[in-house]
Amino acid sequence: MGCNQMQLSFPSKVCIGDITVRDGFQHEERFISTEAKVFYAEELILAGIKSVEVTNYGNPHRMPQFRDADEIIKRLRQSKRLAKRGIDWTTVDLSAVTIRESAVDRAIELKKEGIGPDRLVMMVSTDEEHHYTNSGGTLPEYWREAERCIKKARDVGIKVCGTVSTIWGSPITGPTKLEDAVEFTRHWLEIGAHDIEHADHDGSAPPDKVYRYFCMVLDAFPNPDLHIAHFHVTRGWGLANVLASLQAGIKKYEGTLGGIGGQPANFFGDAPVEGTGSYYYKNPVNVGLVCTEDMLVMMDEMGIRTGVDIDRILELGRFMEKTIGRRLRSESIMNGRVPKEPQKNFQRSGLLERKKQLGELPGQKYP
Repeated sequence: MGCNQMQLSFPSKVCIGDITVRDGFQHEERFISTEAKVFYAEELILAGIKSVEVTNYGNPHRMPQFRDADEIIKRLRQSKRLAKRGIDWTTVDLSAVTIRESAVDRAIELKKEGIGPDRLVMMVSTDEEHHYTNSGGTLPEYWREAERCIKKARDVGIKVCGTVSTIWGSPITGPTKLEDAVEFTRHWLEIGAHDIEHADHDGSAPPDKVYRYFCMVLDAFPNPDLHIAHFHVTRGWGLANVLASLQAGIKKYEGTLGGIGGQPANFFGDAPVEGTGSYYYKNPVNVGLVCTEDMLVMMDEMGIRTGVDIDRILELGRFMEKTIGRRLRSESIMNGRVPKEPQKNFQRSGLLERKKQLGELPGQKYP
């Protein structure tokens, strides 16, 4: 049976956001210095990343990794490195997670002081058990809170991204309905969300259902600028899901350097912390997100433009392994980009002489 030669169709240009400094570091069980967080955020911006998620304004008792939340954005706003390179802040979004209203209020006050975020991320799960575990609120309660928050955030010039989680399944209650996630997307947009992060927070999404879901979403809400794909790689499907999303027509993606990240740490330094409770998986080190480095290299090979300095990102990924202190998920930082020129150091000498001896022409491939 022959292969179907149907031409695959992908966007010619996409936007890659990076969430290493927030989602990546929140899973680490030791404090990553403020200096390191600022350095990586600066480098991501200098490499051409236009959306960088840098902190969480939640309770530092639950997530001590972000006890420096105010300082991170303050230092970035005052960064001499970024100023020297002429970074235009109107083209870059610094984002922060704000699960509850108290965190939104904190972000608003910092914005008024000139050191706040451009964009906030609020989250709902289609599985109410999962949502309650993360937020402490019911879904109707949270929707009312989110609507209030969006209004007052917009009043001071802050955009709000609405996340929809447990689209393809929940680690607590199991299977979920794609149709519910489409309706959650609709409700976010109705109450004023600027864009929607469609999140597979636990690696439950197989590529066929990713393609089906994003086709449903784009049929209902055709503007691709509204939609961001966010995949975890708990079961190794991350880049396959990126490919499925590209085929559906999604143009915005998120990743982390080295593919780090996951649930907020429930052990920090030398003592347990609350986090979001027990880890969902046996080995919390072997979870994470789609790797920014590998995603960029793959898209580059596919001829998809990202506007990102890929070589700079690969170097940054090598630094990240030193910061974290272990081998991370990126294959591209180990093996590099696909060669575009002959690699003469791998050639075996004498081919031309051998062909001449046999009476063959240079480049001849058949007798």
